[in-house]
Amino acid sequence: MGARHVVQAVVAAWGLVGCAGGVAEPEESTFQSRVAELASPNGRNLNGRNLNGRNLNGTELGQPLVSVNFAGVQTATSVDEPLVSVWLQGSVLHGFDGSRTVSGQDFVGARFVGNLGDGTQVALRVDGIQPGQDADADVWSYRVSYFDMTAGAWKPACAADDGSALGAIPVAGRWNYAQGVAGGGSHLDDSTVFTFACEGAAIAKCVRFGYRPWATTADGRGLAEYHQACTRMVRADFCGDGTSYTQDGNWVNLYDGVGVQEDSETWLTEAEWDANGARCFTSSTRASAPVSCPGREVLTDCGQRSHFKTGTLLMSEVPQSTP
Repeated sequence: MGARHVVQAVVAAWGLVGCAGGVAEPEESTFQSRVAELASPNGRNLNGRNLNGRNLNGTELGQPLVSVNFAGVQTATSVDEPLVSVWLQGSVLHGFDGSRTVSGQDFVGARFVGNLGDGTQVALRVDGIQPGQDADADVWSYRVSYFDMTAGAWKPACAADDGSALGAIPVAGRWNYAQGVAGGGSHLDDSTVFTFACEGAAIAKCVRFGYRPWATTADGRGLAEYHQACTRMVRADFCGDGTSYTQDGNWVNLYDGVGVQEDSETWLTEAEWDANGARCFTSSTRASAPVSCPGREVLTDCGQRSHFKTGTLLMSEVPQSTP
């Protein structure tokens, strides 16, 4: 895309929303007491600059909505029988309603089943769909609600500070929400589920930055690993174990070697990134406390562009002072 993006990724530690095939409303006492509302108001955009932050998806209520089932989905016109199958092409949902193919806007009103971090489930509903446009024609945003058993009402699954609904981008597979352990923060290829990634949190932000995990570059390179590296970078997950070392609102400039994001600033080198975290980092980081990643091999000469040819996917820079 060649976009000049000073990525100020405001990602509140885990901004994932997972939804799954339509099931009955859960019988748990209250959704709020069990699940993160996935509200990440980290979306302040200024002339191509974006804020960084801690959230991978949205987890304000205590636990993440980790995935959404492809099985058991019911559309507004198939409430008695679930769809035969459902799948994603990019971020567009498709399915079979008997022998009839449904896709795109046919999923307005569809019910899904979301899987929570504690293994319980919650009912989800698609209330609206915004198709992608122009260069982002394959990036569709869905307005999703969950059923609050206590209030007996549907409420936004992705919400801003004022409670208004934010969109969510469907992304295949799910993420590991653990922190401080091997595998924390990792994307998991799971063909049975997908993630509703709340706009403004890391997963969705990295899609918006151009690292669409279903897409390829002009020379045929898949962007899935770039997307995962981006989620690490946005959250300052230097050790690649799911631990975020940044605070919401810190500025960071992101660029790569494949022309999706170009270096637009003369800032201080912070780190080099791949899908497993930082390959190296300097003393100039967004971290509010010292970062130590025992056992990780660290590259020398951090920030050398030649490292794009030896495994580095992204590089980040920080300003000498807040812009």
